[in-house]
Amino acid sequence: MELEKRKRLIDVASGREQADLVIVGAHIVDVYNGRLIEGDVAIVDGHIAGIGSYEGRTTYDAGGAFLLPGLIDGHVHIESSLVDPQSFSKLVVPHGTTTVIADPHEICNVCGLEGFDYMVEASGHLPLEVFFMLPSCVPATAFEHSGAVLDAGVLSKRIGETRVLGLGEMMDMVGTIAAEGAILDKLALSEANGKLTDGHAPSVAGNGLNAYVAASIHTDHECATVEEMNDRISRGMYVLLREGSACHDVRNLLKGVTERNAHMCLFCTDDRQPRSILESGHIDNHLRIAVEEGLDPILAVRMATLSAADCYRLYDRGAIAPGKLADLVVVKDLKSFEVVDVFTSGLRYDEDRWDSHIPSVPSVVSGRVDIGKFDESSLHLNLKSPHVRVIDIHSESVVTGSSTATVQLDAENRYVQDSSQDIVKLAVVERHKGTGHVGLALIRGYGITDGAVATTIAHDSHNIIVAGDNDRDMALAVHQVAELGGGIVMVMGGKVIDSLPLPIAGLMTNLGGPYVAEKFQTMHRKAKELLKIHEGIDPFMTLSFMALPVIPHLKVTDMGLFDVDLFSFVSIEA
Repeated sequence: MELEKRKRLIDVASGREQADLVIVGAHIVDVYNGRLIEGDVAIVDGHIAGIGSYEGRTTYDAGGAFLLPGLIDGHVHIESSLVDPQSFSKLVVPHGTTTVIADPHEICNVCGLEGFDYMVEASGHLPLEVFFMLPSCVPATAFEHSGAVLDAGVLSKRIGETRVLGLGEMMDMVGTIAAEGAILDKLALSEANGKLTDGHAPSVAGNGLNAYVAASIHTDHECATVEEMNDRISRGMYVLLREGSACHDVRNLLKGVTERNAHMCLFCTDDRQPRSILESGHIDNHLRIAVEEGLDPILAVRMATLSAADCYRLYDRGAIAPGKLADLVVVKDLKSFEVVDVFTSGLRYDEDRWDSHIPSVPSVVSGRVDIGKFDESSLHLNLKSPHVRVIDIHSESVVTGSSTATVQLDAENRYVQDSSQDIVKLAVVERHKGTGHVGLALIRGYGITDGAVATTIAHDSHNIIVAGDNDRDMALAVHQVAELGGGIVMVMGGKVIDSLPLPIAGLMTNLGGPYVAEKFQTMHRKAKELLKIHEGIDPFMTLSFMALPVIPHLKVTDMGLFDVDLFSFVSIEA
């Protein structure tokens, strides 16, 4: 803080000078003592000067409502909201989120550092403060083709930036535990620059977990059980309780949160779409869930604020105290957490005050789809045996099962689509370099009939992933999504029945959250009613995670069927 502003802050705190704004009539949540306190909150130059009795040029009367520190999302992929950073800010700030820790590995897998620079520039002047973790795994593994490779040398060009807090989730658990040289180089880069490294370690336990933590991994948001959460906390890791659109871990993990370990627990969304935010909220939704599950509301607020700030060394926020940033949320009560008003850097949030123009799509992140010589024959699946491995979908989970089935083959030993077993074809088409790589697999539990769904959202390399019960519709869907420059396409009976263009790297649109939410509502309805995709299955988000080779157990990349447990490719024939 500049010397002149520091002096003014002290003068206001002491009462020698008027505040810019004084908030009166609020029950103030003291996250340090875990209690409610009373008093006026004085604000000057975007910072809290003090709590007590103050006068200001402007007064805001909270009318007996509750005043919280601004909420913090500890780990989010903004790209997964399908909207640009400006639109994302408009979605989450009205729900009290004033700070997010973003990992832009989605767009970096497509565009490399050009994608990272776009995200930094596009989020630079928003009411929402966006910090970044540099993607540590682009690509996530060596078993897929992405649009870029970010090694330690490339990452060193951005690691020193002010809004970069460290390295994003280290998804290559096997390489980290094995102390592979390329990973050690990245970890050394982060440590040498005084930065942190986020983790991603589903199912890792015992000595493997010890080795992972010894690599200076700071957090994990992939805990599925209380036992996993406690194992990580006991080893000094922060645990992020996730409630996204696909993964719902908060209720389960809250069973293990106590007053003694809550300082090591914080909230995150990871991947949350506009419809979920508009209907259920953002981190305010986590607070409602926590109170419903019996957690003390002030303890829940501390997890959503101070614990997150401490975890990421953001010591200028996370509490209502002198010198802290005046990011504040006024809520009706500590049960519904209905947001009445939001202040960011001392300014009352008013959506109309922020530029409402539709942001342009920079050429550097557009037109990122090249499928080469792909055609319908690229989807033909020739098998040596009818006994095959099948990816099993689990409802509301990105973890998949691995099982077997016996399928039909034609006279040329080519797989014949047979929906009677609820098994359909799944393909990943490389879209970054036009290599012609197509990985094929069979998937059970999706439920599509007489059609196909294709999307350029395919974590984490974001090639095109397509599922369908016939090759003609699958090929049409792939070609159509390429013509759009990226997005989601639904095909039925040889015709496109709906689509969502995503011109920003094939991942985001610039048309805003309400547009995406309304479009998705229509597309979800068509997916269920026309394509007969099963209830309990998100037709698009579920599909997007079937290409992620770091989440157990069986996945597919553009290079083939991948067994995450063995960490190697396997044949479709069982």
